[in-house]
Amino acid sequence: MASILGPRTSTTAPVPPTTPGPDRRRARPVRPWATPLAYALLTVLAALLLVPFAWMVSSSLKTNAQVFTVPIQWIPRELHWENFTEIWSRVPLLTYLRNTTFLAVVITFLQVFTGSFAAYGFSKIRFPGRDGLFLAYIATIAVPWQAYMIPQYILMQKAGLVNTFTALILLQAFSAFGVFLMRQYYMSVPDELVEAARIDGLSEYGIYRRVMLPLSVPALASLALLTFVNTWNDFMGPFIYLTSNDLWTVQIGLRQFIGQYDAEYALIMTGSVISVVPILVVFLLGQRYFIQGIATSGMKG
Repeated sequence: MASILGPRTSTTAPVPPTTPGPDRRRARPVRPWATPLAYALLTVLAALLLVPFAWMVSSSLKTNAQVFTVPIQWIPRELHWENFTEIWSRVPLLTYLRNTTFLAVVITFLQVFTGSFAAYGFSKIRFPGRDGLFLAYIATIAVPWQAYMIPQYILMQKAGLVNTFTALILLQAFSAFGVFLMRQYYMSVPDELVEAARIDGLSEYGIYRRVMLPLSVPALASLALLTFVNTWNDFMGPFIYLTSNDLWTVQIGLRQFIGQYDAEYALIMTGSVISVVPILVVFLLGQRYFIQGIATSGMKG
């Protein structure tokens, strides 16, 4: 058979051997000085940011005459620890701290709950007009608070909630930024995981509670930290709605103290240090979750 058909020939053309050519991708040159330079620059910037805080702590341990001495004496020769006991007798600082803590904790809890709950609906539940409604809700971030400050006050006044914590809690229980932050994080969760939970028989509330919340601890911690700090440092809100001295927050209390004792510079710095300590403690405790939540909230969206 082979003799009749003749010699077998190959139908494929031979492939010429390839010679290795120069790699078009050029490796980046190694710069051994780049990393140390970046760390040095970050260290300098961090030190510059800490200078005001260091001066505040140093001034809280001085007398009034030593606060503005030139050159600055960063470590006082004699530490006046009595400033931290005297300020408690000048103003009801404990009441101010208790009021501020109550508002910060309640508002933080409500914003985290409402923000995460609404974000789940905007990210994992399909309904007509979802994207348009989300866009309209997020667009409220661009509206300055001064534009609707007076209408809000009129509403609270008509409802009889002025000079109560309820007014501040109701006005700050919802946050468009919190919904945006949590939605960005939820978008990084695979939809297949939610569909599998639905097939297993979980309701939307069950998916939110058993699936989404455990997976979003870093984002929840980031939102809680940001909300807590903003509420703690809020001055205009309590200044507008709280008129009774028993309801004042620490920011209004310090402003009132400065108005009465404007020459007591050391005690003013002492009160400032006391007001900053809770925020510092909260941030140090949640720093790891805060950085992780901020870094992962922009993975998908």
